[in-house]
Amino acid sequence: MQYSVKDLKGYAIGATDGDIGKLDDFYFDDESWTIRYLVAETGNWLLNRKVLISPFALGKADLSRERLNVTLTKKQVEESPSIDTDKPVSRQHEASYLDYYGYPYYWGGPYLWGPMTYPRLSGAAQRRNEEARAEREEANDLHLRSANKVTGYHIEATDGDIGHVEDFIIDGETWEIRYMVVDTQNWWPGKKVLVAPQWIGRVSWSDSKVYVDLSRETIKNGPEYHPDALNRKYEETLYDYYKRPKYWDR
Repeated sequence: MQYSVKDLKGYAIGATDGDIGKLDDFYFDDESWTIRYLVAETGNWLLNRKVLISPFALGKADLSRERLNVTLTKKQVEESPSIDTDKPVSRQHEASYLDYYGYPYYWGGPYLWGPMTYPRLSGAAQRRNEEARAEREEANDLHLRSANKVTGYHIEATDGDIGHVEDFIIDGETWEIRYMVVDTQNWWPGKKVLVAPQWIGRVSWSDSKVYVDLSRETIKNGPEYHPDALNRKYEETLYDYYKRPKYWDR
C-alpha cells in the first residue's frame, strides 16, 4: 500500500484509549529518504503541543474514517520527551525519544530500520541500541527534514527548472518515500510527474532546490502521474521509460 502525504495530513491519530490529535507533518531522514516520525498536533488536549509518533507505533490505518491508530496510550504520549518541532531535531533528542518508548535506533544497524527492514519490534532491537549508543554520541549531524517545508522546493533538471514538489508518495510497509510528486505547471501546464529519490543528484537545502539527473525533455515526454493510476503496472512503465533499476528488484 502506498500513501500520499498530502492525503494523510489532517487524519485523526487514535491511541488505545482516545484521540491524540491530528496528523500535521512528517519528518524524513535525508540519507535514506524514509519517514522516521509523524508529527501530531494535539489541540486542546495538550495545549497545542506537537508530539512525535514513530512508525513503530502505527497500527492499521482506517482510510474510510481518515484515521491512523497507534499502539500507545494517551498517558504514554503525554509523558513522552518534549521536542520543539519548530527547531531541528538532534540525534540526542531522537535517542531520548526512542529510549523512552523502547524503540531501536534506526541508525544502529545495517537495515532501513537499524536491525530490521520494517518498523516492527523485536528483542534484537534492544540489544542493537546498546551497540549504537557510542555512535549516538559521535553522530550529531541533523538529517531530519520536514515534509511540509520541503513541499514547494523547486525541481531542477540538468538543463533548467521543471516545477516544484507538490506531494510525496510513501510505502506503507517500510515508510520509505518512493516518489516526489512534481507539479510542472510553471513550465508544462497541466502535467504532474513522479521523481524517485534515487534519481536525485543533490539537494540544496539552503536554496530550497532539488537537482535531478534528468533533462527537461526527458521529463516532459515521461509518463504522466494520475493518483488513481498508481499501481505496479504504472511503476513498471515509469522505471522502464527512465531506464532505472526497480526498487522491488533490489
